[in-house]
Amino acid sequence: MNLLHMSFSYGGDGEGGGGATKRRGCACSKEDFLPEDSFRNWGSYVAALGETGPRLKDRLFTRSLEATEMNEVRARSQHEMKRNLSWWDLIWFGIGAVIGAGIFVLTGLQANQVSGPAVVLSFVVSGVSAMLSVFCYTEFAVEIPVAGGSFAYLRVELGDFMAFIAAGNILLEYVIGGAAVARSWTSYFATLLNHEPEDFRIHATSLSPDYSHLDPISVVVIAVVCTLAVLSTKGTSRFNFVASIIHVIVIVFIIVAGLTKADTRNFTPFTPFGVRGIFKSSAVLFFAYVGFDAVSTMAEETKNPAKDIPIGLVGAMSITTLAYCLMAATLCLMQPFQNIDQDAPFSKAFEAVGLGWAKYIVAFGALKGMTTVLLVSAVGQARYLTHIARTHMVPPWFAKVHPRTGTPINATVVMLVATAIIGFFTDLGILSNLLSISTLFIFMLVAVALLVRRYYVSGETSDSDRNRLVTCLGLILGSSIATALYWALDEKGWVGYVVTVPIWFFSTLALHRFVPMARQPRLWGVPMVPWLPSASIAINIFLLGSIDAKSFMRFGVWTVLLLVYYFTIGLHASYDTAKESTDPTALKKVEEGDSKGDSTVSETTAKAVNE
Repeated sequence: MNLLHMSFSYGGDGEGGGGATKRRGCACSKEDFLPEDSFRNWGSYVAALGETGPRLKDRLFTRSLEATEMNEVRARSQHEMKRNLSWWDLIWFGIGAVIGAGIFVLTGLQANQVSGPAVVLSFVVSGVSAMLSVFCYTEFAVEIPVAGGSFAYLRVELGDFMAFIAAGNILLEYVIGGAAVARSWTSYFATLLNHEPEDFRIHATSLSPDYSHLDPISVVVIAVVCTLAVLSTKGTSRFNFVASIIHVIVIVFIIVAGLTKADTRNFTPFTPFGVRGIFKSSAVLFFAYVGFDAVSTMAEETKNPAKDIPIGLVGAMSITTLAYCLMAATLCLMQPFQNIDQDAPFSKAFEAVGLGWAKYIVAFGALKGMTTVLLVSAVGQARYLTHIARTHMVPPWFAKVHPRTGTPINATVVMLVATAIIGFFTDLGILSNLLSISTLFIFMLVAVALLVRRYYVSGETSDSDRNRLVTCLGLILGSSIATALYWALDEKGWVGYVVTVPIWFFSTLALHRFVPMARQPRLWGVPMVPWLPSASIAINIFLLGSIDAKSFMRFGVWTVLLLVYYFTIGLHASYDTAKESTDPTALKKVEEGDSKGDSTVSETTAKAVNE
């Protein structure tokens, strides 16, 4: 209760307030949420709405500068986050963030109903896609080490509007991911106590079947995680390190003990649902790799981003992918895919092969893993919301960092309350599909942003080179979308791929041969540009084509809600914030990426990265 009170009881009038004094009591005035000129009174708001068109045009073509994100925007939190994380912390954060419900729950569901033993290949496909995205994220995180993660990267390269659309999906991704893991936590907790996975949920028959299995335990778990996340990032790291070591030991036990009961006949038939089943599972199992982007949000708190982030991100993803493939293979060798339990597959598999005692170790390990996933997710989602609030796209109250803990308490508490509400009501199947759409969409945008970063610099790139870049990107995106649609709509056709795949290939080749690279990474760069980010775009969009239509409908509803909020509040708040400057020349450089400021920006960025 004290922590919740703390989140409402600190703050000030800003760094530049001169005589600003700390407020006491509840800091929930209008100024905390809507301090901008557009919301000063009803007349101002109506006038702002009347300027929606010009303001939208301004925001569509506005690109932030790296130095702006790393200095001016970061300063709006009033207090600095503590820089005390190393690459060792990031690797364990990555392992803790990723290995959770995806492997312990969704593996059973997908193997049983969608892909059979070929779920191993599904993990390989989604792992390759995730690794491509990891490379793209890493270059950005090294060059722009701020808490905003992909939101900040997109703001710099694709502009405010695209960054906001991504921001809404980032927040959705974290809320849904946390809710899904919390519900899975309840399932494994039940098996640990010799109950069926659904025994500890309350069945409310008056509600829709997809939302009728109420999960109070998930709410309690999220509340505990929230308390840990707001106390200390370094303390969270230590807890995660210990828990993840235990988790890795349990994973090794599952693989070794499970293989002693392996029966290769269970691998036959290997692809009972065909190749399509492999990719359908890959799209959903991408959920199992969600979490590594949370590590990129900790760049602001790393001691040496240029070294720590590449080692941390790539190392964690390599270990995770190997562990997933081995665990999935072990599960499918222990039982025929038809008999794999959908809620607690590993616990039930050990029980089925006569190792009933082992299910307790498995359930304990799964609980440990899912707890660390929730914890790292809580840390990551709060930092995303903090940086988004720094731009005033959401109320700046969320951006405040507590002076004593050095953590964004307001953002942490609010995000986890939303996570608890969703987790209390919503079925895991709905959560996993919707989560995969948001995640794949964001990762695709980050890959596009990386290509823009390498091939376009405002004021330097010629109009002809810019037009060639836009054409190549349009063809890469168009051919990738066409391939995904053809895959989704025609189950047996192949002629379409003969057209779409070559278009993607030659578009990427044209980008490589005919568009000069405008920027080289200063510290660490993605290899094989443009091929690697282009492949990331293609595979992310292709996996989207394997997700069911209802999930896209829910995604569409969420996107509409985002746009309504943006046009009524977010656009005007961020526009006012961007225009608050006493130096119009500096403002032009900040908002339009004036090439004359490039050298200053580079020096400022490099200095901040290497501090």
